[in-house]
Amino acid sequence: MILWRDGAHDARENMARDARLLAACEAGALEGPVLRLFRFAPAGITLGSSQSPEAELDLARLDAAGIVWAVRPTGGRAIWHDEEWTFSLTARLGPDGWAPDATAAYAKTCGMLAVALRRLGVPVELSPGSPRGVGRPRGGAESAPPCFASTARHELTLRGRKFAGIAQRRRGAALLPQGSLLLGDSHLRLADWARLDEGRRAEVRVALAAATAHAGEWLGPDAPLERLEEAIAADQPLERRLGPGDAAAWFATVPAAAVRRGDA
Repeated sequence: MILWRDGAHDARENMARDARLLAACEAGALEGPVLRLFRFAPAGITLGSSQSPEAELDLARLDAAGIVWAVRPTGGRAIWHDEEWTFSLTARLGPDGWAPDATAAYAKTCGMLAVALRRLGVPVELSPGSPRGVGRPRGGAESAPPCFASTARHELTLRGRKFAGIAQRRRGAALLPQGSLLLGDSHLRLADWARLDEGRRAEVRVALAAATAHAGEWLGPDAPLERLEEAIAADQPLERRLGPGDAAAWFATVPAAAVRRGDA
């Protein structure tokens, strides 16, 4: 595995990098699994690959505020990215890959993160899954519930509430999981930018707060990525470690790929 602490980028650049890694993995151009750790600067929004920006977001409000958004290569629902550790893992499936299939890969990835987080003192657990959503059913013209509205099997929870939002995309034998690990409560700001009636924003924010938990109590909202990097490295066999300053030459060898982007 290559462990790449990539640092901070805006939403468009982060999604473009992951799309490029997935395309390279599909083409057999990666040496092995690549675990990329990153953050969002400035804070921004990503949507799942099947979501319509016009249906999910208040685009006029975002444009006026200069908020950068992008569509992920993976599925799932909308996320506001700020106080979090974010990761992607690009890997091949199969007998000699990261896992034999996508379900096993999801469980393995969450298990790896659980070990690292417990090493840092965060008492995370693996969820059996929950179908619940946030708040009452949406109106026909409103956005879908946020990503953090429900938990999936093997997903990371904290004190019985959702802590990690993770989605996957498979292309042939190539797999890309992307995930957000909450360090604070800024994810609640998604309600400010979602396509909702004004009267519903506070309701969604309160319901989302009740459904989620963050690791700020143990790590703080601005915990450096190096802490997660070191915790993962303590238990994972690594082929190489890359930091923000020494990955440019390696990433330049990864074939480019297009990604669907939002307008700034």
